[in-house]
Amino acid sequence: MVCTGLQAGTPIAEDKPHLEFQKKFLKRQVAQSMSVGRAIRSIASHYPQDTVILVDLALELYPDNYQEIIHAAISAQPAATEEIVQLAIEKNVSSCASIVELAINAEPTYVDFVVQAAANATPEELDEIVRVAVLTEPDSADSIVQTLSLKHPNKVIEIMTTALNAVPYVGEYVVEALLAVFPSQKEAVVKTAIGNTLNQREQQIRILNAAQNAGVDERVIRQYALGAGISIEEVNVVLAE
Repeated sequence: MVCTGLQAGTPIAEDKPHLEFQKKFLKRQVAQSMSVGRAIRSIASHYPQDTVILVDLALELYPDNYQEIIHAAISAQPAATEEIVQLAIEKNVSSCASIVELAINAEPTYVDFVVQAAANATPEELDEIVRVAVLTEPDSADSIVQTLSLKHPNKVIEIMTTALNAVPYVGEYVVEALLAVFPSQKEAVVKTAIGNTLNQREQQIRILNAAQNAGVDERVIRQYALGAGISIEEVNVVLAE
């Protein structure tokens, strides 16, 4: 049995006889493997061009197994991550946050594609997307914040605040990432970072270092540092480096 190539898209775009063939093929593979996840992984590995429509069909036939389906498909074909996430959100198989977490865990290196697809599909849930993404993959917090801020430049501070509230210890990297692409907002970025890491003195010092390296005015650095309770001596040490 050969699974003929399909273009990425929803089954609605396909003719009914061909759709029925695909459904029967998928059901047969699931029966043989005794697992929808194993069937998805096998078919997607052999027919990568069919991955998105395969996920669409699988979610229709086995909605209760959406976690297994999404994880298997993304693991087998990471390049289809963005389309799979968007499809899962459109089909409302679970909350946007749950789909984001599931997709990131399936392929952490494609986290930027996951958050981008989720934010495009449900921009009203941007705050929750940021929170879940940085908690799920904190090592990519700087990239997550930068990617979403570039797509939503009017919400840079909100995105940053959400990320730092969720994972304060990534402040230094988030600041560096944002100052690299939004130099005109450097004062607001530094102020927000310092204000959202009040109980993280070591992190605050690193944020000040990042600000200095990015060319933030010394007067501004002193102002925000002293306002956050950082001693003059500590600020002087940072500025002397």
